[in-house]
Amino acid sequence: MKPAKRPDQVLSPIAADVVAFGRQVVATEADALVSLATALDEHFATAVDLVLSLHGRLICTGIGKSGHVARKAAATFASTGSPAFFVHPAEAAHGDLGMVTAGDALIAFSNSGATAELQPLLMHAAKLGMPIIGIAANSDSLVMRHASVPLLLPKVDEACPANLAPTTSTSMMMALGDALAMTVMRERGVSRAGFEELHPGGAIGRQLMRVAAVMHREDSIPIVRADALMRDVIVTMTTCSFGIAGVVNFEGTLIGVITDGDLRRHISNILDMPAHEVMTPNPIWCGPGWLIEDALALLNRQKITAMFVAEDGPSPKPIGIVHVHDFLRLGLA
Repeated sequence: MKPAKRPDQVLSPIAADVVAFGRQVVATEADALVSLATALDEHFATAVDLVLSLHGRLICTGIGKSGHVARKAAATFASTGSPAFFVHPAEAAHGDLGMVTAGDALIAFSNSGATAELQPLLMHAAKLGMPIIGIAANSDSLVMRHASVPLLLPKVDEACPANLAPTTSTSMMMALGDALAMTVMRERGVSRAGFEELHPGGAIGRQLMRVAAVMHREDSIPIVRADALMRDVIVTMTTCSFGIAGVVNFEGTLIGVITDGDLRRHISNILDMPAHEVMTPNPIWCGPGWLIEDALALLNRQKITAMFVAEDGPSPKPIGIVHVHDFLRLGLA
């Protein structure tokens, strides 16, 4: 068998050159991120401590591409338990300075550090005695002179062919904002449960939903007694349409399940057999408080399409059932 051709081996010369340059851009930015990771020092730890001890809000600011990074940083901080918002420096000079109060802290993003539009906001923050985290590549710059905690970016070339368009620099600022937010999140001990409270919507919100929110209940649950005849079990399975029946003992404890596979294995004389002779014992089940993401992972890991929901304890009593189709409807499976 001939070895598979690499994608660039089947490209035209022009396309190959384009792809090569695209790879160079990505590699340039990746190298810059490695340099940034190496450059982090005690100032980073000080910045984390500052955010953790803050009683007010984090004000993130920047202009141009740095402003877009600042907006994203504010959103990331807010979504991980640190109240934050973005203030446009130009709008701040025209009245939005009133949004910034004593007790807040400022994070200023500027690759050059010399962005003139930042000066009114920096001076206002200094006047209020606000701590300022400065993120820039020039240690002797407007931003860094005002910064109580300077986070110096490595000086690297932009990935732009003319070394002008903010590319590498914004990637580093974005990564540094993420590093700050994630470290603060970890130090705060924000759990998945806390994350759930801040993300009730979207794909993340769906992943963080609980099984109780989607499980089928009461008459929709295909449950039979251990001594039920299989002719009746088959009727229950057909009526509920999950391809499965749960088998319970006299106390209502889930002791087994009967699937389509179990029916096929006993097809020759199944109708008059009791459920407990056909069932698969020790079935897989989950609790109503499980995250949907974890329940789906268990279904996939066990290569099954449905499982019962039971209250935690030594004697699981079924209170619901979930099917992989429930997750498909949420766009998760």
